[in-house]
Amino acid sequence: MIESSEKLNNQAIELAAKGEYKEAIACFIRAISLENENHLLWYNLALTYRDSGDLEAAKAAMEKALDINPEDEEIIESSATLSFSLGNLNDAMKYALWGLDVNPFNSHFWNMVGVVYFNQKDYGSASEAFEQALTINPYYYDAIFNLRDTYIELGNPLGAQECDAKLKHLSGR
Repeated sequence: MIESSEKLNNQAIELAAKGEYKEAIACFIRAISLENENHLLWYNLALTYRDSGDLEAAKAAMEKALDINPEDEEIIESSATLSFSLGNLNDAMKYALWGLDVNPFNSHFWNMVGVVYFNQKDYGSASEAFEQALTINPYYYDAIFNLRDTYIELGNPLGAQECDAKLKHLSGR
C-alpha cells in the first residue's frame, strides 16, 4: 500500500479525536515529510499539539502554516487565539490586525481585538471593537458577552442590561 500525506492526515485526525496525541503527531510529522509545504498538515499538527497541551510546539507549527498560507483566516484566527492563550497580548493583537487586513468583515478578528484591549484595561477601545464585531454579526454570542462585561467596566448599566437581554434571547431563556 502506498503511503500518502492525505491518508496519514486522515489517520492522524482519527487518532487525535481519540486522544492519542503522540501517535497523531507522529502521523502528521510523517505526512509533512512527504508534503512539507502543505499548510493544512501544519495547521492540523498545530491543533493537535494544542490539544495535547504543548502550546509552544503548537505555536511553532501554526507559524509554519501561516508562512505557507498567510491569507488563511482560520490559521490567522487560531494564531491569535493561541498567542492569547500563551499570554502574549502583543502577538494576539498582531494576528488579529493581520486578519483584519485580510478581511475587515470578520467578526472574530474584531472580537479578538476587543479581548486584547479589555485585558489591557482599555475599555473604550474594547467596546468599539466588540460593537464592530456585532455590526458584522449581531448574533455573535461571545462578542455580546464580552461587550456586556466591557459596559460593566465602563459603568454603563443600560448597555450591560441590553446585552444581557440579547444573551438570554440567544440562549433561549
